[in-house]
Amino acid sequence: MRKRFSLLFVVTLVIMSLGAGALLNSGFSSDNIYEQISKFKDVLSITEKYYVEDVSTEKLTESAIAALLEDLDPHSNYIPASHLTRIHEEFQGSFEGIGIEFQVLNDTLMVVAPIIGGPSEALGILAGDKIVKIDDTTSVGITQMGVQQKLRGPKGTRVIVSIMRPGMDDLIDFEITRDKIPLYTIPSSLMVDGETGYIQVTRFAATTHDELIAAVDKLRASGMKRLVLDLRNNAGGYLEQAFRMVDEFLPGGKKVVYTKGRRPEFDDEYLSSGSGRLMDVTIIVLVDNSSASASEIVAGAIQDWDRGLIVGETTFGKGLVQREFSLKDGSAFRLTTARYFTPSGRLIQRQYDGGRAEYARAAFEREESEGENITHEAESDSARPVYKTLSLGRQVFGGGGITPDYIIKSDRLTEYAAHLRSRNVFFEFATAYADRKAEDLKARFGENVVRYVDEFIVTDQMMTDFLALAGEKGVEFNQELFDKDRKYIEAYIRANLGRRLWGVEGTSRVMLGVDSQFQESLALFPEAEKISRDLSSLK
Repeated sequence: MRKRFSLLFVVTLVIMSLGAGALLNSGFSSDNIYEQISKFKDVLSITEKYYVEDVSTEKLTESAIAALLEDLDPHSNYIPASHLTRIHEEFQGSFEGIGIEFQVLNDTLMVVAPIIGGPSEALGILAGDKIVKIDDTTSVGITQMGVQQKLRGPKGTRVIVSIMRPGMDDLIDFEITRDKIPLYTIPSSLMVDGETGYIQVTRFAATTHDELIAAVDKLRASGMKRLVLDLRNNAGGYLEQAFRMVDEFLPGGKKVVYTKGRRPEFDDEYLSSGSGRLMDVTIIVLVDNSSASASEIVAGAIQDWDRGLIVGETTFGKGLVQREFSLKDGSAFRLTTARYFTPSGRLIQRQYDGGRAEYARAAFEREESEGENITHEAESDSARPVYKTLSLGRQVFGGGGITPDYIIKSDRLTEYAAHLRSRNVFFEFATAYADRKAEDLKARFGENVVRYVDEFIVTDQMMTDFLALAGEKGVEFNQELFDKDRKYIEAYIRANLGRRLWGVEGTSRVMLGVDSQFQESLALFPEAEKISRDLSSLK
């Protein structure tokens, strides 16, 4: 009954929200707007007065606004005031607090890793430390939300944490002065071999380009001549940051992306500056079904200019641009104001007439054949519009994401391995093992994470202990599925242990070794060099 009632508001609120409307300087008839606002006000007022139960007009209005925006497209959405700060922190690239990655494990607050550049790292707090008190109050049994409430806070304020550290009998007290904590969008950048660099980008936030340049400078100093840019599972973010990333690869004056809206103030065009640091670097871009929006801007521009190879699986297919509008109560909504197009003119937005659930599901249910797709014959029977790349004139398609030049499917884990991960077995096992063996491992490998990746193996006894823990956590053993996923299970164990000892690099190096998309992409650099060899045609 309430659902039917909420839907009653939807049409009226469409115009009301736009008409709160001075925000968009809308050209709609003001008489019609005020008429609809008055209609909504009457319904809401009568409902509040006569409905059979007490109602929250605030809740009803928020539900109606959310339904309004949902009816427009899959990416326009309402953001309650309570969520807005966290979302802005993620995309502005920082928050204020003590600077730890944490996990609540068996009612105990565990430090997964101190954040580089934060106050906890500076004081010497370590991965594996257990925070048992916060300001003399026990933290045993604390929730994820409770951790954030107690440890986050304004820059300059202080908090005392009492830490239990493996190998030490007494608690260690740290007085931490909260500070601005960076949220990195490039968690991993490393050299794979003497000339191949790897950079993983997880989202496009305000700091992404700066992080990219720092990573590039580091890898260049180590001899990087070619690069794997990993945009898998990157759902996007700021368009401007995607443009700045592509700008590093292209000569000057080349169109990177352009936007077109119903209103001309939302039309824009982005041209490369010619000052890029990576114009001489051969590039392969890794993408998958979860690569969306800003990730697709990068992949589309690289592909349209024949600048490198796109490898992996067809991207999500989001070509809509949102603008955020603030509301008086501290909430906000994001409204689609334009579409973006790749340099060749492709709109990569998929159809969304079937509703949001179908739209989201369809991106992950495509049937794709693996293999070379340089001429994009894999899409030749498609009803999608055809375009030509701007250097070599290869056919590419719009209207359905960016289809790779080489289609390589990701490995799919079995239900057994998925349960091991969801029940936190890998992290808990690695934590317990590191508590016992960390000193031995450090003595054996020192700071040489590459040697650890090459030499450390999961012994039969370790696996027996791991499976025993899995059983205790309620994961029923399945021999057939275990045998199928064994190399990945062993890799996840080594990766979690590597993270405890060497941070993100320890995880990345282990997992790249069993990542079929990444490993197969390395063999494609000769083709990437062939496609992008004659950059003079772009100058």
